[in-house]
Amino acid sequence: MNIEEFQTYCLSKKGVEETFPFDEVTLVFKVMGKIFAITGLDREEFLVALKCDPEWALELREQYPEVQPGYHLSKKHWNTVDFEGSLGDAMLRQLIDHSYDLVVKSLTKKLQAELATL
Repeated sequence: MNIEEFQTYCLSKKGVEETFPFDEVTLVFKVMGKIFAITGLDREEFLVALKCDPEWALELREQYPEVQPGYHLSKKHWNTVDFEGSLGDAMLRQLIDHSYDLVVKSLTKKLQAELATL
């Protein structure tokens, strides 16, 4: 999955916006204002930070060298994933979906209801 495919996939999800809240090279995807994916456009490697259930995060890190603890983020709740490694597109989509779903579950009931109407 390349950066354009990643961007298109993230934006295809309900309630998602892309922003640059930190600087002009850090692309952030949010659902209802909450971050679920971050990537740097100025890096040579295509790395994406994705939210992850803590137990599954540990399993993924043990199983796949492409999955590392979140860089500059909570290492318990975030993974940095190498999108140029050997993980297939289906697995990368699964990791994006998982991050998105975790954030949606953490939204207030009001925001969840608003998201459902979009």
